[in-house]
Amino acid sequence: MNYPHLQGLRVIESSAFIAAPLAGLTLAQFGAEVIRVDMIGGGIDYARMPTAASGRSLYWTGLNKDKKSIAVDIRKPEGRELVQQLAAAPGPQGGVLLTNIGTPWLSHTVLAGLRQDVITCTIEGNNDGGTAVDYTVNCATGYPHGTGSDTEPVNSVFPGWDFACAYQAAFAITAAYLRRMQCGAGAELRLALSDVAFSALSHMGVMTEAELFKRDRPPIGNHIYGAFGHDFPTADGRRVMVAGISAGQWRSLVKTCAIEPQIAALEQAHACDLSREEDRFAHREALVAMLAPWFASRSFAAAGAALDAGKVCWGPYRTVTQLLAEDQRVGAANPIYERIATPGIGTHWAAGTPVRDVGQARGQTQPARLLGQDTDEVLSRVLGMSDPQIGQLHDLGVVAGAERDPTTR
Repeated sequence: MNYPHLQGLRVIESSAFIAAPLAGLTLAQFGAEVIRVDMIGGGIDYARMPTAASGRSLYWTGLNKDKKSIAVDIRKPEGRELVQQLAAAPGPQGGVLLTNIGTPWLSHTVLAGLRQDVITCTIEGNNDGGTAVDYTVNCATGYPHGTGSDTEPVNSVFPGWDFACAYQAAFAITAAYLRRMQCGAGAELRLALSDVAFSALSHMGVMTEAELFKRDRPPIGNHIYGAFGHDFPTADGRRVMVAGISAGQWRSLVKTCAIEPQIAALEQAHACDLSREEDRFAHREALVAMLAPWFASRSFAAAGAALDAGKVCWGPYRTVTQLLAEDQRVGAANPIYERIATPGIGTHWAAGTPVRDVGQARGQTQPARLLGQDTDEVLSRVLGMSDPQIGQLHDLGVVAGAERDPTTR
């Protein structure tokens, strides 16, 4: 964990893919004890690409840092009963379930029969229970039709709705936990991935624009909608993105690139005022043509130095390997990062919570556990099971201990 703010909260997580595991990771980074339940041998996302030479998934280990791991055969009635008991375990810290599996035996109704004030958070694809993932939701939002520069929709490689959903789920669980502390009430929280996406359309005015004005936003390439911003190649083949959204950003860009005379001429010719965002957007192509020679005549380093000196809002286009090599915001200079050693993966940079709590010491990030590494400890501490009872569950194949460390194979 990074901060102890949620110490005293225990969450049982039964999940796969991105949104639910990331919600659990977010809670764990703020001190909650998150106990991840997996099938013996791993669930459907346990070996998802990319994988290390050992076969261990960088994807799975990245999303499951700072958690504990138990391995249970949930195909067996005894295994299901164990998970139910863990989710509904007594005490003020327990009785919280995070899942996107949606199995009837782990429903809120079932768990509320074991603990009246249980809190469950179920992440769904659609609010009618239908299946969906980030990519099938995103295509329905209209955003791919506004991405790119032609009429073909362009998908995003970043699963942004999964991330937004994860943070909503973590916030909702925290809020429900605080309410239970205040008045003793449980909560059945249901969060649909598609609702997260469609609510964002409302918040950003995109849905209202389509409803009231009967229009869709066209694809605009690398322009910024409603303001000025675009990408530019430099003399040595690199590429940068600049933004002149606010009045201050626009003035800095104009002054740094020394295009005041051209701006005045454009304003006079078209009777426009380029200090206004909407006019900059309307004349975006002319502004790009006006600025392009400045970038084309300078190297990436020279352009970057001048933009920094002029306090221009800009960023470089980079691959991830270039990012690691060039940017001090990733690595030792940034306190959200630290070096961790993940079994089967190796030693690497890992990010904790991006929140910086000024004045609060940041705790260490713990690498993802080996599958089943905490099975015995959790059953003993949370359910009060004896060693013979736990041993019998192992003998029956209901639970499993830690898998073999891939680095020793």
